[in-house]
Amino acid sequence: MDLGIAGRRALVCAASKGLGKACALALAREGVDVTLTARSADALEAAAAEIRAATGVTVSTAVGDIATEEGRAAALAACPAPDILINNAGGPPPGDFHDWEREDWIRALDANMLAPILLIKATVDGMIERRFGRIVNITSAAVKAPIPILGLSNGARAGLTGFVAGLSRQTVRHNVTINNLLPGPFETDRLRKTMEGGAKAAGRSIDEEMEARRQTNPSGRFGDPAEFGAACAFLCSAHAGYMTGQNVLMDGGAYAGTL
Repeated sequence: MDLGIAGRRALVCAASKGLGKACALALAREGVDVTLTARSADALEAAAAEIRAATGVTVSTAVGDIATEEGRAAALAACPAPDILINNAGGPPPGDFHDWEREDWIRALDANMLAPILLIKATVDGMIERRFGRIVNITSAAVKAPIPILGLSNGARAGLTGFVAGLSRQTVRHNVTINNLLPGPFETDRLRKTMEGGAKAAGRSIDEEMEARRQTNPSGRFGDPAEFGAACAFLCSAHAGYMTGQNVLMDGGAYAGTL
């Protein structure tokens, strides 16, 4: 299927690896010129070079932390008028809510709620003027089924979800859609990192812990980032203009609810 977005411009946050990179690559394969952001210059340039080589599209970069004003300014300077915005940021650490202070909550809100909202604010009016815009927020399956040790993430991402639910109904008449992609466990470096505590507690290696966790998923596996990227690209396509304000869960069937 031709997604009808060749020649568009996309700003993809936290795109040096993992799900952000997968989304950038999927868009680039559709002929979208992409601007990647990340905190690590080396990893960012390596990802950009890989995407250029694989697709031939124009790939630019902006080094910085998207959760900060400076990081967002750098990203918008590199891509001031995107047609497509992929909001993404690493989630806050797990823990017990008794141990979190106000500063911990503010960091979580800055990265996983306020940064996406501020980037939407900076770009959505231009999309409306051009009569095309696709915004995808990478959130978490925890929005659908909260995970107790991820309380910081549960709270911040739920706040973003509520905001999007309102705004997305105002922009869709201008062919600007806003949707959320909710990943469950995908084969990424971050997933391996989060498995360290469980592996240690169970007295087994991370690989053993990963395999044990795979078998608890109805699919018997973790997701492939390329699958996530393809879903993101579809949400950004010309064919998805009637789909807005949705929370698209990709978790291999782990969420057992009817709705």
